[in-house]
Amino acid sequence: MATWSTPLPPNNVAPGQAGHATLHNQAANALAEIRAKHDAHEVAVNKYHRNLPSEQNLLAWTYDPGEAGHVTAQSSGGVAGRITLVRIMIRETITWSNIWFGLAGLDAGATLANCYMGVYDVTGTRRGVSADMSSLLMTGAVAKPIPLVTPFTAEPGEYFIAMLLNGTWTTNSLTFKASGAGISVNAGLSAGHLRYSNMLTGQTSLPVSLDLSAQLTSTINTGWASQWYGVS
Repeated sequence: MATWSTPLPPNNVAPGQAGHATLHNQAANALAEIRAKHDAHEVAVNKYHRNLPSEQNLLAWTYDPGEAGHVTAQSSGGVAGRITLVRIMIRETITWSNIWFGLAGLDAGATLANCYMGVYDVTGTRRGVSADMSSLLMTGAVAKPIPLVTPFTAEPGEYFIAMLLNGTWTTNSLTFKASGAGISVNAGLSAGHLRYSNMLTGQTSLPVSLDLSAQLTSTINTGWASQWYGVS
């Protein structure tokens, strides 16, 4: 009498094991498909429900300028000589050439000198700095770019936009477009990574490096530092 046997699957895998392997592969493929659909959905949400810097010919920003519905104002005694820092996340490699802000109000009687914008990386190293922008703060209450003296390549990561103002002006006259967010913006963060902060006093230029662990929030409660910034 002939003897019949069930052929084994390739690689001598038993039938039961082959079935399990098939089910495992099917489950993995289904999971990969679900993840792909989720990622595509996220892209669609970001594309159609969020304004992007690229849609305004910018490379990055601290937040949508449409949300800058307030203005920040401080007395010259409050911020002159202090470095104000605003954190910005860069998510792809860019060539950083300009820092944009919205100049909301002018003070024709202001006396300004040694006013600068700059960029620091997360180590506190200055990566870029502007020329003295004092004259640019006296005209044109518009969104304006402040050129860096030397553009630089910014890899993805954490950066801090620095503003330094010096001189005298009338409180509530020299103002910048801002969100108005106060101290709660730093919730969950510690010095070295604060979104809004201030550092040092008596500065007439932006130092080549900062000790970011010494970040303070003494001028932030009023909403100062919530200025909108863009990058190009």
